[in-house]
Order: sequence, then structure tokens, then C-alpha cells
Amino acid sequence: MTIIPPAPVEIAGLVPACVEDSGSWCATVHRLTSSDFMARHADLIIGKTISITTIVVIAILFRWLAHRAIARMVDGATNGRFTALVGRARRLRRSDRGGDAAGNPPGSQRRLQRARTIGSVLRSIVSAVVLLVAVMMVMSELGYPLGPLLAGAGVLGLAIGFGAQNLVRDFLSGMFMLLEDQYGVGDIVDVGEAIGTVEAVGLRITTIRDLKGTVWYVRNGEILRVGNMSQGFAVAVVDLPIAHSADVEEATELAGRTATERAAQDDIAADILEAPEVLGADRIGPEGVTLRITAKVSPGRQWAVQRALNGAITDAFDDHGVPRPMLYPGGALNGGSAKQN
Repeated sequence: MTIIPPAPVEIAGLVPACVEDSGSWCATVHRLTSSDFMARHADLIIGKTISITTIVVIAILFRWLAHRAIARMVDGATNGRFTALVGRARRLRRSDRGGDAAGNPPGSQRRLQRARTIGSVLRSIVSAVVLLVAVMMVMSELGYPLGPLLAGAGVLGLAIGFGAQNLVRDFLSGMFMLLEDQYGVGDIVDVGEAIGTVEAVGLRITTIRDLKGTVWYVRNGEILRVGNMSQGFAVAVVDLPIAHSADVEEATELAGRTATERAAQDDIAADILEAPEVLGADRIGPEGVTLRITAKVSPGRQWAVQRALNGAITDAFDDHGVPRPMLYPGGALNGGSAKQN
């Protein structure tokens, strides 16, 4: 007589019933480890492990693809293919005059710096978002309730938002300044309280050095308007005071001829984009008449051109005896020649 043993009953401390299912994780784990505890929880452990591993792999793959796309975008920006997205292609082409010591146009260096900064910020944002989503999905797989966690995170985020609203405003302002290319390193700007050369552009702080050498650290969120003297082109403005007794037409013709001759000389010829324009009498006051001459020049070179034209025209006025306003020691005005023998 053949006796058939009863099927195993899953009782604490005994072999779990699932080991009889040869195709289950329970039977496989029990066969490999001979552990009743591991076999009893095999489906849960292995299933969750596979789900969590899948989430992690997908998150890593998505982050890698996103970083690769950002890197390609930065590469396109440095080669001029991304400028249309920020709407500055035409202005950047105008600013690509001259070059640095390595022969690279300054506009390319400007685009390279801005693109690298934006790319770094985008990569950080992508990594943070992917990490947050992956952690939440893993916690959901492990059975943790996300409702209280999200509610707590919302309250914490609201508190941080109120406490760090100035920091958030500085960050957003810095992002828009970079995207819109309002200014860059090396530009001469007027941001209200500080006027000088931009030495560094960050997401929170812009560093400016003024003409006296003072370094100003300006928060991006506090910059309400920007006057950039280094984008596209600049204008050299030369004001020439002459006395009321001077022949305005003759002085204007002499100033224009001298400015044209001086602009053709090698030291400033490369900086002048258009020939000097004589605007004539710009202002008439009790001290005399002011003639004005303007010239379109390369960005940041307006002061050098102004000094050169001022010096040349002053010498020409002196040589031709054009009378100009003068002050007696007591402060009274008198029209006379600037050259005294």
C-alpha cells in the first residue's frame, strides 16, 4: 500500500507551501538558500528589487540622455547655432569685431561663457528633478505613504520660499540676464549704483569694477535697468566750446576736416566704424557756443577715440586762432584764443 504524504502546510517555523510551485521565486530561493524565511518573502523581495532597480536604471538613463542633450545644445551655442533661440544672432554678429590674443572673436568667447553657465544650471536642475522623482517612486514601491510626505514638503517649501524669496529673485534674474545676454564679462555697464567693467556674472551676484578700481558686488535681483556701453557699437561724442565771437561756420568746417584726418590715422582707424559726423552748433549759452562731433566706434573704444579727436581738434583750433571761452581769475567769461604767448 502506497502512502501519499500530505502537502506541506505553511505554519510558522515550517516549510512554506509555495516551495511546491517549481516555477516560483519562492521555490528557487528555497532551493538555493534552504531558508524558509527567504523563501516565504522571496516574491516580495525580488519583485520590489526588480521594480526599484528598473526605476533607478531608467532614472540614470534619462539623466544621461538629458545631460547629453544639454551638452549638444551648449556645443551648438558655442558654434553660433543656438543664438536664434535667445534672439540675439544679429547683435552678436555685430559684436564679433576684433579678436583676442588667440585669434578668437570676442563674441564667440561671450557666447561660450554664457552657454557654459546656462548648461551647468540646466544640468543641475535636471539632476535634482530626476533624483526627486526617482526617490518618490522608490518610496512608493516600498509602501511608504507619499501624501503626508508631500504635504510636509509643501509646507517646508513654502516656508523656505518666504524666507529665501530674495535669493530666488536673484537666481531668476540671473537666469534671464544670461538668456537675454544683457551683459557679459568685459562689458562696460551702468546698473544704477555702479558703473564700470563687468568682471564676473553669476546667478546671484554680478561683480563690477568701476573706474577708481572699486569692486562692486551687485545682486541680480536689485538690478532694475542696465545700460550697456559695449554691445554692438558705441558713439564717441566730442563737444567743442568756442567763443561767441568765433566764426561758427569756419570752426565747424575746421573741426570736421581735422576729425576726418585724425580718424584715418593708424592708432584709432581700426576702432572707427563710420566716418566722424559734424553735427554743428549743439548748444548756445552765456559762456559760448558748443560744437558737437560724433563717430560710431567699436564697443568700449569711445573714450580713446574721444581723447584723440579732442586733442587733434584743440591743436587745430589753437593753430588757426579760433577763439574759445576763457575765465579771468575773478571768474568772468571772455572770448579769446586758447593759446597764450
